[in-house]
Amino acid sequence: MLSRVANCLFWLARYIERADNTARIIDVNLQLLLESRRLDPTQLAAYWMPVVESTGDHELFATLYPKPTGDSVTEFLLFDPSNGNSLVSSVAQARENARMVRDQVPAEMWEEINRLYLFFRSPKARELWESSPFDFLQQVRSSSLTFVGISYASTPHNDGWNFIQVGKFLERADKTTRMLDIRHATLPKQGMPGAISQADALGWSAVLRSCSAWDAYKAIHGSEVHPRLVAEYLLLSDEFPRSLKFCIDRLDSALRHISGVAPRRFSNDAERLSGRMLAEVQYSTIEEIFGIGLHEYVDQVQVKLNQIGDALFKAYIFQPFVNLEDEILVQQEYQQQQ
Repeated sequence: MLSRVANCLFWLARYIERADNTARIIDVNLQLLLESRRLDPTQLAAYWMPVVESTGDHELFATLYPKPTGDSVTEFLLFDPSNGNSLVSSVAQARENARMVRDQVPAEMWEEINRLYLFFRSPKARELWESSPFDFLQQVRSSSLTFVGISYASTPHNDGWNFIQVGKFLERADKTTRMLDIRHATLPKQGMPGAISQADALGWSAVLRSCSAWDAYKAIHGSEVHPRLVAEYLLLSDEFPRSLKFCIDRLDSALRHISGVAPRRFSNDAERLSGRMLAEVQYSTIEEIFGIGLHEYVDQVQVKLNQIGDALFKAYIFQPFVNLEDEILVQQEYQQQQ
């Protein structure tokens, strides 16, 4: 497979997953605000600023908008083209990557991505957002789920499909930890949290909903919402498709399918780093994580995920330029030694 094709498929999946997660987090925050009454501007800012911080774009936001309000944050995360991680930018980048490998993706996948892109380019997108934010965000999430379904059902499960899986699960692991980190300010810096207020319980339930984990979580823990249980489920669950452990396991598996290397072996730094991270997550406990501090642990996870992404690029995408004269000289010296 050409490195250009692999790169496009990898980023196609990442941008679709990024758009989906942006829609999720805004949707849940809007619903949370509906249940919170009589908030002054300072309290509203405390609800919206963590959403921007979770994307890692708070510095850019501060240069473009005077203060974090519902209107400014949603504009920044949804429609602002100067924000490379906004929903409209993510969809545009996904479409561009799909266009460059048009012959490598199923027609149904291209049509779904193109349909969503054209929707954002039309006045209907803004009109739907203003009239019904829920329907607007639901349309984005439905398109993302359709993309995932098409990739499973219509794409050959070859190297290209594995690069799609790597991009999807790398992005999903990053965003799950970022959503969890939104509530870190309500926790002690280190150590297990104690009893929480009803307002905090509502906030932690919103984190679960943003990851589509509420129903699955209730099936195990009932209606009890506590930071320890929420963090343990979203970080260490073996079965939930958006947990950190699940994502790293699938990421590591996809990388090894690409190279053909057996488990517990590696042929490049991306596999070495993913295998190490998987082992660390598999043998971690929630007590150890809170002992480090949830915010500190999440920061470490995001650094490791970035390192895996960089190593993947160096292993499969980046091909260093070769100086022809030096290459000829090396070949001549090698032949003379023979």
